[in-house]
Amino acid sequence: MEIAEAQKIVDDWIKTFGVRYYNELTNMAILTEEVGEVARIMSRQFGEQSFKKSDEDRELSKELADVLFVLICIANQTGVDLEAALNENLVRKGARDAQRHKDNEKLKVK
Repeated sequence: MEIAEAQKIVDDWIKTFGVRYYNELTNMAILTEEVGEVARIMSRQFGEQSFKKSDEDRELSKELADVLFVLICIANQTGVDLEAALNENLVRKGARDAQRHKDNEKLKVK
């Protein structure tokens, strides 16, 4: 699926099932909540925290999809073409970081 297609699918879903977009600040708060849920799973699955009973049914893939959905909502309602923005971002990072990471001693395989 192309990013533009994902933006259209989310927009259609909102118009069909969601009635309307939440306002931008509400969606920002929801995005923060969803990122927190990803952090909770990551800290338990890959970090040193242990899982609680209430964490057992949480899946990283589902939480990441929630983050992506809300991010797409914010892009849609603010007129951001995520595909174009990502392409521009990659070009900018490619120019800026062409050698930086290769020269980073901390990233070298030991």
